[in-house]
Amino acid sequence: MTEPVIGRIHSTENFGTVDGPGVRFIIFTQGCRMRCQFCHNPDTWKIGGGHERTTDSLLEEALKYQSYWGKDGGITVSGGEPLLQMDFLIDLFKKAKKEGVHTTIDTCGRPFTREEPFFSQFNELMTYTDLILFDVKHIDNEQHKILTQNPNDSIIEMARYLSEINKPVWIRHVLVPERSDYDEYLIRLDDFIKTLNNVDKVEVLPYHTMGVYKWEELGLEYPLKGIESPSQERVKNARNLLHVQDYKGYLARQSQE
Repeated sequence: MTEPVIGRIHSTENFGTVDGPGVRFIIFTQGCRMRCQFCHNPDTWKIGGGHERTTDSLLEEALKYQSYWGKDGGITVSGGEPLLQMDFLIDLFKKAKKEGVHTTIDTCGRPFTREEPFFSQFNELMTYTDLILFDVKHIDNEQHKILTQNPNDSIIEMARYLSEINKPVWIRHVLVPERSDYDEYLIRLDDFIKTLNNVDKVEVLPYHTMGVYKWEELGLEYPLKGIESPSQERVKNARNLLHVQDYKGYLARQSQE
């Protein structure tokens, strides 16, 4: 008898509409090594926290809502950072694909490496993954360290590798005043995205303060205190500089294949 594969899970959402195409069942994994100043889920940081769930139980729960997904929906695994739980992801997505489920990962890419055993596991995972929601926090490495307490070298490397294998990607960028909302950085990010051949969508996500209460509940000092959400003009400016209108979208790509 095969041992069940277990993941550390923070929570699930039954009818997600902003984490991939269509209506989706969202699995939020527990554990993340990034410390993003704008994080609205700091309660997902602790590795080893959350609660244990088997891939079978999660898939069974997800499939209860399959009739609501339509032709475009499916399962998205978010976080925390999903790539910290590779065995869990591989087993879940392998089983999901047998059920004809569209699979998406929402990741910052920080755990990526071409070293083993991660690289072989990652390549196996990609055979069962339809779409990557790729969170690029900051294009400048030094500013990325300030914003997240981590460099962005492995993130850039993962973006390049996904382009090499032509894995469909949506680039997501949180626009934070006094951090990432500078034309210089947006232009550099745009230049980088243009070097990739697999980007189907670019999303500008305006920074918000809705998660501040979680920092307070955890006894953490919120690092962006006093910084408000960007104005509509700055969001429009970012979308223009990143040429979001130039990307055809995942569903358009699928209809052509």
